[in-house]
Amino acid sequence: MRLVGTCLLAAVAGCAATGEERDPRDPWEGMNRGIYRFNETVDEYLAKPLARGYVKVLHQEIRTRIANFFANLQDPFIGLNNFLQGKFEDGITDWARFVVNSSFGLFGLHDVAGDGGMEKHTEDFGQTLGYWGVGSGPYLMLPILSSSTVRDTGGLAVDWTLDLLGEVRPINLRNSIIAVRAVNTRAELLEASRILEEAALDKYVFQRDAYLQRRRSLIYDGRPPREKLE
Repeated sequence: MRLVGTCLLAAVAGCAATGEERDPRDPWEGMNRGIYRFNETVDEYLAKPLARGYVKVLHQEIRTRIANFFANLQDPFIGLNNFLQGKFEDGITDWARFVVNSSFGLFGLHDVAGDGGMEKHTEDFGQTLGYWGVGSGPYLMLPILSSSTVRDTGGLAVDWTLDLLGEVRPINLRNSIIAVRAVNTRAELLEASRILEEAALDKYVFQRDAYLQRRRSLIYDGRPPREKLE
């Protein structure tokens, strides 16, 4: 979902200009650009073709139900992060969403809770670390997983540890479900990635800046403090 925010910001902001000076938030730019090129190759020859085939084979209604199912599995951990950030009302809503959608929504295939006015939130442990005052650290491009920071990479490790799909057995079934989730996510980003490709002069810089801005906004719930000028 991080790439979703990146691409949506691309649509709003328009074209990004390239710069000669190195961004202090990205001291490992040389390495990151190499990983970015690797990710683009994998996306072009594997992920994107799979996503396009997925869209052609499955109707939008079915894809929506699949997306709802995976989103429902995130709600318990989203609620936990809201509790850790002191947002208890949001945390209760997240857990209530999981109960309602898992039962009345047929294991989360239907977002009954959302239809009933229970807001869907977006929280992860990287945001919780940021809320606790942990600095983002340098920007980091991860193989396959795309944009991150040192802090968010640590948070991602916790997210994976608590991922409910990790408990699915047998292993082959677990891996198949995770693969479907990955393809479904990439399919949802097809239009957004097209906008990114058309909007940016330097896609790497554009994606980096959009990602860092979005993460800062998420940590402060859309109200980030004014950054100090050097």
